[in-house]
Amino acid sequence: MSRLLLIRHGATAWNEAGRIQGRSDPPLSPAGRAAVESWRLPPEAAGARWICSPLTRARDTAEILRGAPVDSEPLLIETDWGAWEGRSLAELRDELGPDMADNEARGLDFRPPGGESPRDVQQRLRPLLTKLAQETTGSAGTVVAVTHKGVIRAVYALASGWDMRAKPPVKLRDGCAQAFTLAAGGQPAIDTLNMPLQAS
Repeated sequence: MSRLLLIRHGATAWNEAGRIQGRSDPPLSPAGRAAVESWRLPPEAAGARWICSPLTRARDTAEILRGAPVDSEPLLIETDWGAWEGRSLAELRDELGPDMADNEARGLDFRPPGGESPRDVQQRLRPLLTKLAQETTGSAGTVVAVTHKGVIRAVYALASGWDMRAKPPVKLRDGCAQAFTLAAGGQPAIDTLNMPLQAS
């Protein structure tokens, strides 16, 4: 059984402004970088293999936490928000009204114009989860992956059966590690959610 610790990157100026980032690549903000520098990894991360999304905000978060370079994994990139990148959800809801509400009500099949649905993200991740399960068994069975909110929610939905049509059974908090186990075929199961990274 393999163990996967998922960590969302630190904040950017777009996060602080409530703008959808998707595949756009703003760096960590000064406040975001300072927060990441204050984080402390859980004991489960000791000796783990590290990977990260190729986007700057995730790579920089990973390298600050690890104190060394981290291998980039393209499949960990954030959800593609297509034409809506740079917008805010509040703007889109005001502008699109019932059409936006109907789209959001589709849950796993919610899709921005020209972008990915959460179900697409799950399908993108499945080969990676299978590969990690096969490569990280036994005593060296933990992987730390620094990635994005959309990716972490997609894995959580796979593990919990959440269809994203309503609020999640457990709210996933920022500044935390989300721990999952991976069966041999790559199917995730919830281990421990919301493991704080802030120093006590």
